[in-house]
Amino acid sequence: MAARTSLFKAALARPGGPALGTWVKLPAMESVELMALAGFDFVVIDLEHSALSIESAAQQIGVALLAGVSPIVRIPALDGGVVQRVLDAGAEGIMLPHVDTVAQARAAAAAVRFPPRGTRGVGSTSRAGAWGALPREEYLRFGQEEVVLIAQIESAAAARSAGEIAAVEGVDALLIGAADLSTSEGRTETDPEIVDLIAAAVRDTVAAGVPIGNAGGATAAAVRASAEAGYRFTLMSNDASLLGAAAAAAVSAGRTVHDEEPRKDTP
Repeated sequence: MAARTSLFKAALARPGGPALGTWVKLPAMESVELMALAGFDFVVIDLEHSALSIESAAQQIGVALLAGVSPIVRIPALDGGVVQRVLDAGAEGIMLPHVDTVAQARAAAAAVRFPPRGTRGVGSTSRAGAWGALPREEYLRFGQEEVVLIAQIESAAAARSAGEIAAVEGVDALLIGAADLSTSEGRTETDPEIVDLIAAAVRDTVAAGVPIGNAGGATAAAVRASAEAGYRFTLMSNDASLLGAAAAAAVSAGRTVHDEEPRKDTP
């Protein structure tokens, strides 16, 4: 069986614009399939801000891998048991919200890696181990070398420590959570102080040699702005909002059509 490589890391390494992803919030396997067919590089299955269960996430991970799109799972908080179950379900990475300190980053990195680098348990009869068909050595190698940990920067303290958090061994990428960061300071995302704080966090992360991403809009202008700001990957909206926007656009277009003649009543 050929060695598996990370689709997420491959997307980051590809020349050109930033890697493109989207959040998945709907408990439907078809959501992931549709995002893959659309051409996204990765999806972030969101267990923090949705009603998705681990079982739903496991099914979506399987669809993602078969469809050729990288499955990352955002967990609501650091829980070693949840990390282990999600990774053994085949996720290519974990996204952890509210990583504010180096100590928190180290704890997260330990939960994601096998000993001696961390504390993750061995479960090679899961999907991550091809249900036992994958050699144990390859299962362990993928977990140590290919799985990614993405730490979310969502406070002023985290932003000021972004370079140090990025430098923690086992942290593979950062994601700026501008909405939480600005809200925690009682400001808006466009406030000059917040803009400067985020720009400094991006600069320090890039200087540490670690990719950083953001959550942006579903437009070329939004992606261009992300690339110009130094982001290597960006999340374009989410499955629910994309569906809603497409539905609203369809109805809006339909409402522009009017009968040329009054309709005749039928008996």
